[in-house]
Amino acid sequence: MIHEIHRNLGERITIDDMARIAMFSKFHFTRLFQRVTGIPPARFLYAVRLQEAKRLLLSTSLTVTEISTMIGYSSLGTFSTRFKSCVGLSPTAYRELRGFTPQIPTDDGRRTRGHTVTIRGRVRLQSSAVHDPVFLGVFPEPIAQGSPIRCAFLRRPGPFVLDRVPQGTWYLLAQAVRAESETGLDDGAPNIGVHGPLSVRPGSVHTAIDLRLRPSRPLDPPVLLALLDVRQKALSASAI
Repeated sequence: MIHEIHRNLGERITIDDMARIAMFSKFHFTRLFQRVTGIPPARFLYAVRLQEAKRLLLSTSLTVTEISTMIGYSSLGTFSTRFKSCVGLSPTAYRELRGFTPQIPTDDGRRTRGHTVTIRGRVRLQSSAVHDPVFLGVFPEPIAQGSPIRCAFLRRPGPFVLDRVPQGTWYLLAQAVRAESETGLDDGAPNIGVHGPLSVRPGSVHTAIDLRLRPSRPLDPPVLLALLDVRQKALSASAI
């Protein structure tokens, strides 16, 4: 099914189509798909489409209009709005900045006047030979898109601290960013990590989270959020 999604990015594929290909009822397919990937099939589909748009913006001279059509959008305005909402930059700005963002603002709409906690833990890599910088963010869903609730940038895998995390149910998402990459897209499968759902309630304590990075798999939702230029940020491990 994931192969079919990638193969038909420009087509009008519906959940009914996906369920029929997978030979399940729509209800059973949706429930099973979300259990495996963490997000509903429609959301996974648009995430894959936007990831392809990111790739085309950086690797081709196609216009934004041409790219939006190629990945299945009939409206340029709808594509541009969704792209900016998920990636943090407009398609044009994303191309001009070569896939990087100068800053990652946190979601100030999430009020922190009530109870907040400090989350501490350690990011680990399966391969001890790789020590790429790491982006770490707190998101309401297991997909890195839009504005994180809180985030940090680590020079390398290791201890992390996230302050003032508000009440709610969150996911910790991390990606090791290749410092030598010439664009915001990795040449191969990036190392990613997911921890959650994490419930933050009055009196809750989260001080020993072990977040392990591993190579991403086809069933993992892509990281849509534009990340920092690690060539500029790798020497400073300050929180964002």
